[in-house]
Formats: sequence, structure tokens, C-alpha cells
Amino acid sequence: MPSAPPSPTTENTQLTPQPVSLWRHPGLLAFLWARTASSFSACVQAVAVGWQIYALTHSTTALALVGLAQFLPMVGLLLPAGHAADHFNRRLIVVICQCVEAVSALLMAIGALGGWTTPWMIYAMVIIFGAARAFEMPSQQTFLPALVPAHMFPRAAAVSSSLFQAAAVTGPSVGGLLYGAGAGVCYLVCAVGFAAACISTLCIPLVFTPRPRVPLSRAAIIEVAQFMRGRPDMLGAISLDLFAVLLGGATAMLPVYASDILHAGPMGLGLLRAAPAIGAVICSIILVWRPLNRRSGPRMFMAVAIFGVATIIFAVSRSMAVSILALAVLGAADVVSVVIRGALVQLRTPDSMRGRVSAVNMLFLGSSNQLGEFESGMLASLIGPVGSVALGGVGTLLVTAAWIRMFPALWHLDRLDDITAD
Repeated sequence: MPSAPPSPTTENTQLTPQPVSLWRHPGLLAFLWARTASSFSACVQAVAVGWQIYALTHSTTALALVGLAQFLPMVGLLLPAGHAADHFNRRLIVVICQCVEAVSALLMAIGALGGWTTPWMIYAMVIIFGAARAFEMPSQQTFLPALVPAHMFPRAAAVSSSLFQAAAVTGPSVGGLLYGAGAGVCYLVCAVGFAAACISTLCIPLVFTPRPRVPLSRAAIIEVAQFMRGRPDMLGAISLDLFAVLLGGATAMLPVYASDILHAGPMGLGLLRAAPAIGAVICSIILVWRPLNRRSGPRMFMAVAIFGVATIIFAVSRSMAVSILALAVLGAADVVSVVIRGALVQLRTPDSMRGRVSAVNMLFLGSSNQLGEFESGMLASLIGPVGSVALGGVGTLLVTAAWIRMFPALWHLDRLDDITAD
């Protein structure tokens, strides 16, 4: 279908505006399905990787190396990926990455079903997966603000988060069940899921408007750094989440808790991995109907503090029920921070820089997940898993208190529905 000539403010990838409701907006359902299928597959894969590497090695250091293997390509590739997202077809980038993820999962399935999987094969697959995600995420993060107008973004982001977390609920549980039939079955399901996400991404009606291509340079990186330095509320939100995730790396120790502390087995690991998402889904549903449009800054700080307290409770718990509840509260608190940070990053950034700013955001937060797993695993090898997780929760509380003083602009942030690019 031919499109109208782009206006001077045409985005790199945007949908032709139409006055429709959130639930009937063209392309939104395709975007939500693609993101959900990809997230579901990643969660199933995380269960398979964590349990398989621990079964092969019985080593917390091996779990730490899994996080490091995914962290390193993110550090090296996210900034080039953000630059590519600002100058190339974002949808095509996402499609290629999802194809790579599907093929790597299929190869792991063949290896597992053949019985010749080694720890080094798992590390290699995780590295490839991390590299693909490094390019996929900055481009995918730009889709939602291109699909819906700014006043609909907080509610649309909550819907997206609720479906993302629903996948995170079912993914670990299904992964735990499927692992009973073998890791190869888990990887096979992941390959199908990533392929489905690829097909759905192709169905999103986004229009690519080429821009003059400039090489990645130091000046381009400095431009993004100066842009973020001039917006302390955005910088504070991103860095607060970075340290909260980095220090509160309880999820890295879930295989150890399921196996050696709670004695819950693979099914228990699936339940523990699903617990944060259960809390997140409940919180996301609430945010769909009651968006965060007042006192957003104080609510974000309160949510991160709750995240730290829940981490400490999980660390010292010996009850499966208490552990699941603590992780659910942790997941609910995290959603509040995700929605506020997403609104600041996506709506306050001009489309010409959205890929690079999204890349910085993912570098801070996506890589901090893997680096947090590495930190928790190495610290656990020194002081034990309980001490490692508890110390992370205490550190999160200390960072929250420090950030309130360091970023008063974030503390005074009020409404999200009137944020505009500047």
C-alpha cells in the first residue's frame, strides 16, 4: 500500500497516524505478540541453560560465567547496535536477530538430543544469543513510541509489560516441565518461539525512511552522553535501575536455591523463576487501568526500596511459599520502575537519537542483569549464596537513599503523560 510522503519530522520507523483506540491500533497486536513470543522463548531457554550448566558442573562459578558470557557481547555491541538502529531499517534488524536466536536454539536442541552438549557449547550459544539481543533490543525498543501517540504511551507500555511478564510467568514454568523431558525439548520450543516472533515482527506495519548514513564515531557517542547529562531525571532513572539490578541479582542464584537450599528440583526452579513475573503481571494490570501519572518520581524510589527489602527476605527464607511471595513482590516493584524509565527514555528522546539512547539504556540495564549474575555468582563462591543475595538487597537500599539526594529532579518528577521530546 503506498504511503504519504514523509514530513520533515518523519521518524526512522513509524506508523501512519490513525485515530484509533489502543486495542485496535494497527500493528500493536503484532508487536505485542512478537515481543511476548520472544520473551517466552528466552525464559524457557534461561531455565534450560541454568539447570543444564549446573547439572553438568555443580558449580556456582559456572553459573556466573553464563552471565558473563551474555554480558560481554552486550558491552561490545550495544552502542554500535544503537547507531545502526538510527540509520538502518529497525524492523529488518530485529527480524535478522530473531532468526539468529531461532537457529542457535535449534543447534542447541540438536546437541542436547544427541547427548554431546558440553559447558563450552552452552557458553558459545549464550554469547551468540547475547550478541543478537544486543542488536535486537535497541531497535525493538523504538517500536512502541512509533506505534502509539505520546498520551497513550504509559498505558500501552503497561500492556506491553503485562504480556512480557505473562510470558515470564509461563516460560519458566513450562521450561521446568519441559526439562523433565530433556534440555533438547526446551531448546526446540525456544527455536519455534523465536521463529514465531520473527514472523510477527514482519507483520508490524512500520515505514522505513532512510537517513543519511554516518559512521559510528566518538562524536556520535559524545552527543548521546551530552543529551543524557542535560536530563538528570532520565540519567537518574537509568542509573538507579542499573545499581538495583546489579546489586539485587537474586535470580542468578535460583538454581542453587532450588537445588540445595529449598530442595525443590527443576519444577521448583520454574516456580521460583515465574514468581517475579507473577507479581509483575498483577502490577502491570493495575497500571493499565490506573497509569502512573502523578508523583511518579517518589513512587519509583519507593518501588526500588521495596525491591531491596524483598531481595533480603528471599535471601534468608527457607520456606518455598515465603520465597515465592518475596520474589513476586520484587517483580511487582520492578514494573513500576520499568514503566517510569521507559516513558522518560522513549518520550523525551527525539526519534533521530532514539536508537542510541535506547542502546545506552539497555547497556546500563540489560547488561547489568548479566553482570549482576556474574557478581552474585562470584560473591556466592566466596561468602555463600545467602550472603551474596542478602548483601545485594542491602546495597540496593543504600543506593536508593543516595540517589534521592543526587537526583532531586527525578524525586520531583510528577506526570508521565505530558512528557515530550526536547
